[in-house]
Amino acid sequence: MYLQVIVAFCWIYIRKYQSRQESEVISTITAICALAIALITSALLPVDIFLVSFMKYPNGTYKEWAASNETRQQIEDTVLYGYYTLYSIIVFCVFLWIPFVYFYYEEKDEDNSNKCLVNLTLLPVYLVHPCNSTQWEKVQYLFEELGSSHGLAALSFSISSLTLIGMLAVITYTAYGMSVLPLNLIKGTRSILYERLENTEDMEEVEHQIDKLKAKCADGRPLSMRDQRNLQDLDAKLQVLHRRGRHLEIAERTCCNKVGSALRPMKILLGVFFILVALLFFITLFISNLDKALHSAGISTGFIIFGTKLINPLNELLLALQPVFPLDYVLITIITMYFVFTSMAGIRNMGIWFFWIRLYKIRPQRTRPQALLFLCMILLLIVLHTSYMIYSLAPQYVMYGSQKYLLLNLQNYQCTVTRSYLFLHKFWFFSTIYYFGNWAFLVVFLIGLVVSCCKGKKSVIEGEVDADDSDVSDDEYVH
Repeated sequence: MYLQVIVAFCWIYIRKYQSRQESEVISTITAICALAIALITSALLPVDIFLVSFMKYPNGTYKEWAASNETRQQIEDTVLYGYYTLYSIIVFCVFLWIPFVYFYYEEKDEDNSNKCLVNLTLLPVYLVHPCNSTQWEKVQYLFEELGSSHGLAALSFSISSLTLIGMLAVITYTAYGMSVLPLNLIKGTRSILYERLENTEDMEEVEHQIDKLKAKCADGRPLSMRDQRNLQDLDAKLQVLHRRGRHLEIAERTCCNKVGSALRPMKILLGVFFILVALLFFITLFISNLDKALHSAGISTGFIIFGTKLINPLNELLLALQPVFPLDYVLITIITMYFVFTSMAGIRNMGIWFFWIRLYKIRPQRTRPQALLFLCMILLLIVLHTSYMIYSLAPQYVMYGSQKYLLLNLQNYQCTVTRSYLFLHKFWFFSTIYYFGNWAFLVVFLIGLVVSCCKGKKSVIEGEVDADDSDVSDDEYVH
């Protein structure tokens, strides 16, 4: 049921933003699958915390089925292999599948794509096993190699390296999304009637300027180069204003606008709730980073800290909710999903950028397939870093969940650490970089909050008509 809901949401989300004029089956399926993988992977952390907590009674003793070390080890290994499996799929999507689909769509060269498919299927297996083996033996040998200490270390290092890229995406998109999403809900959109009136006035002003320029050549004299350029710019601006007027006319007739007006009070309440959550995360992350700066073993250990010295609001809240099952697990799941959806909001509002160059825009029913593939790739990278962000917000809870231990017998009833914590701290230098990345996240969030507060209300047709469109024109969108 959970998987079906995720797939249904991914299908609706991709179809909502997919361009009506440009769509490919392979890119659509890839985007839906990649988005589903991102959501499923983000749900693994709450499961990890639940399993280590479920092993013990509230008095600190292990339950009968988890009393033996072998049973607990099997459960821990299963969770660890779950992380490796999902993270390996993410590595496969980021490095191989999504780039392949992206360039396949760009080139549309069937011969080259068929050759690529053959090479991609033969490459990994012939490197690891003789050619006279069966396909199952090749796959089995590949997993045996991966199961060795060297294979897991190499995979962990690759995933940690990708997590660094995910950290940059979190700093850029998630931090901005946490500020822009609630403020957009609170401020709402501009009045359609006012926008249409303003657009009409702009059209009249541009037409008047065009008439003035054309009057200069009424007697047959040619326009200067400067006037010709101005006339071209005014013609282009007038076309954009005409398109904008058509879009506003359609928006005024749609029922979505009327439903949105009716739900305005609910949007305001939701926006206030989201901004309070964002501020809670900001304060919690600041305290957590400050705690590590003051009480950790230092930069050479990745700022690892066992327990919390300073009062952490979110960590204390999760611990307080433990007696009321399953409120703490519901909250940690909501926190995880909150990071994912604010990341999606940040990408949607900012678009896809490469440094200072905007590559694509994310717009309802007008987003190119390549942009959707980029969006899903960024979300996959963000999910890799989400676990560390949540660990930073609630370190003690992410490490041990709701476990308690007996003071009289620490050796037999010691707490089991989550696999996520061990995975995050496998390489200390990555943890050090993540720590400084949290400070950058806080700075970007504050900047995004100030920018979002200073910006006015969004247009009802925000992003549908822009003068500097880098995407394919969608004049056909309006009928």
